[in-house]
Amino acid sequence: FLGLALTVAFASCNNSEKKAEGAADSASALVDSAANTLDSAATKVDSAAAKVDSAAAKVDSAATKK
Repeated sequence: FLGLALTVAFASCNNSEKKAEGAADSASALVDSAANTLDSAATKVDSAAAKVDSAAAKVDSAATKK
């Protein structure tokens, strides 16, 4: 009986370890996805800032020509 109980207990612990690994992998993937989203947003902000700078340079250039 003791051997059976230990076998069942060991099997239960082994299964929960796999679930914990799966949860950790899932959390890691979620963090990576969030980081990629933030990187993409930062790239869009940088692009918008470059367009504003370009427009400002054109306005300055036009004002200088007058």
